[in-house]
Amino acid sequence: MSGYEVLSLDELDRFPGATGATQVLLPIRRRLGFRPFGVNAWLGEHAGDHVIERHREMNGHEELYVVLRGVAAFTLGDEVFDAPVGTLVHARPGTLREATAAEAGTIVLAVGATPGAAFSPSPWEDFHVAFALLRRGEEGAARALVQEALARDPEAWQGAYNAACFEAIAGRPDDALEWLRIAVERGGPDVKRFADDDRDFDVIRGDPRYADLS
Repeated sequence: MSGYEVLSLDELDRFPGATGATQVLLPIRRRLGFRPFGVNAWLGEHAGDHVIERHREMNGHEELYVVLRGVAAFTLGDEVFDAPVGTLVHARPGTLREATAAEAGTIVLAVGATPGAAFSPSPWEDFHVAFALLRRGEEGAARALVQEALARDPEAWQGAYNAACFEAIAGRPDDALEWLRIAVERGGPDVKRFADDDRDFDVIRGDPRYADLS
C-alpha cells in the first residue's frame, strides 16, 4: 500500500443537495478518509447555483474557501464581491457567508475546523450523501449512513431534524413526525420555525400532528 493518493476533482463522486438546494457536494474528506479537519468541494453546475449555502458558524468553527474553477460571487457580512480562480476567502466564526456560481461549473474548496478542538466529522456529511442516495433509489445504503450519523451524536437536535427530513422524503410520514417531535423537544421552538420553511416537510405539513409540534 502506498503512502499517498493522487486524484482529480473530476474523479470525485457528485451528490446533489436536499430539496430546493442547488449546490453539489464533491466529498473529498470521505473519499480520502481525511481526519485532521473538514475538507470538501462544492460545485455550482449552473450560473446562479449555490456553492456555499447562506449560513453562519456560531460554534467557533472557522472556514477557508478557495475558488478552484470558475468565478464565485461571495457575500461576507455586508460585503459582496466576485472571487475568480485562485481567490482565498477566510470566514471567521459568526460571519454571515454565502457564495453562488457566477459562471457555470464553478467549484469552491471548503476547509474548516474549530481551533483547539479535536476534529470529528460532522453528521451533515452523512446526511447530505444519504439524501442523494435516497433520491437515486439506494435506500438501504442511505439508511446505513443515517444510522452512522445518529450514532455519532445521538443527543443532537440536528440529527433528529435531518432524520425527519429523510423519512419525509422516503414517504414515511409517521417516522418523520416522530423525529421532528424529538428535534423540537431538543432544540426548542426555533426548530419548528425552521421546519415551517423547509420544503422537505411539505408532505406532512397538513397533518394535524405537525400543527401540534411546539
